[in-house]
Amino acid sequence: MDPTPPSPRTARKGPLPGVLGRAASSLYALGIARRNRRYDAGRGVNALPVPVISIGNLSVGGTGKTPMVAHVCRVLLERGIRPCIAMRGYAPGRRRGAGHGSDEADAYARLFDDAVDLVSQPDRHAGVRELLAARGTIGRDGAAAPALPSPGAVVLDDGFQHRQIARDLDVVLVDASRSPFADRLLPAGWLREPVESLRRASCVVVTHAELASERELEALAQDIRRAHGKPPIALTRHLWTALRDADDRPRPLDAVAGRRVLGVCAIGNPAGFAHALRATIGAVGPEPGLIALPDHDAYAAPTIERIAAAARRGDAEFIVTTDKDWSKLRTVPRGRWPCPVLRPELSLSFLRGREEFESLVVRAAGRR
Repeated sequence: MDPTPPSPRTARKGPLPGVLGRAASSLYALGIARRNRRYDAGRGVNALPVPVISIGNLSVGGTGKTPMVAHVCRVLLERGIRPCIAMRGYAPGRRRGAGHGSDEADAYARLFDDAVDLVSQPDRHAGVRELLAARGTIGRDGAAAPALPSPGAVVLDDGFQHRQIARDLDVVLVDASRSPFADRLLPAGWLREPVESLRRASCVVVTHAELASERELEALAQDIRRAHGKPPIALTRHLWTALRDADDRPRPLDAVAGRRVLGVCAIGNPAGFAHALRATIGAVGPEPGLIALPDHDAYAAPTIERIAAAARRGDAEFIVTTDKDWSKLRTVPRGRWPCPVLRPELSLSFLRGREEFESLVVRAAGRR
């Protein structure tokens, strides 16, 4: 496994490369432009009675949305504002494997318990409306007070393209290891929208700075300034701060230092996970194995057996996976694994711009 990610300026092949992909991308661009014109005119946009903060990106795959959503929720909670995280959710019956539900929803539930409300369904606007209605029954015709208070703000997980809901703050994340300025629109590339769409964002935050050089970060900031009109408001990196075992007990990072480890992930951008795993094992440790599955893989029974077999072949002392993947793997009987399964505690660290970013969040949350 090579822990060094490819250059952010290296174009990635999309799901349909070549001439056909470029032709399909042209048609896709026309559809996106028409859709955005409709929303720009306010058609189909619904306002909620509470402030809305959207965390999103331009690309398919991970840019660090989950740690940023969690960070925004902590900022709100510290100021006495109860957040509701609204995410896409999956259609019934779409996924069958070790875990049937949304891995993000499970990860958020384990992280925040009942301090944060979760809405996970395709129609996020309807889901939030139902939640607000259910929590607003205090004193109505003798109805019992709800067990939990009504949320004071909504945080949209992956919300930049979900324009059916009006928002008070529109945050776009750009992954430093995969520049959208070196990519193409779907299906020739992995962009959901052209980079010019950054113009409608409130602010841009660069993530995964640990995976890019200073020169690459500066070039990316210049690209963002040209497309968005302003430089990125903040620069962040992802850090592993500890490990947790199957019983949710904390383990120090050096528990895997110099050990034989198999890494397993089903995330949009495995480069960050691979880089952190290699760094945690240490330069003198054996090269870790890596099984990188498609984003949100269902972990069906054959996949579980493939992972276990790979761990046995490599005589792995630990299997290390992400927290979101653990949402599915925790349902697998422990006897299926030949060694303990660990997951890292991931921390979002601001290299610069934290105060400015959090100030925007607080101001947005207090607008209504």
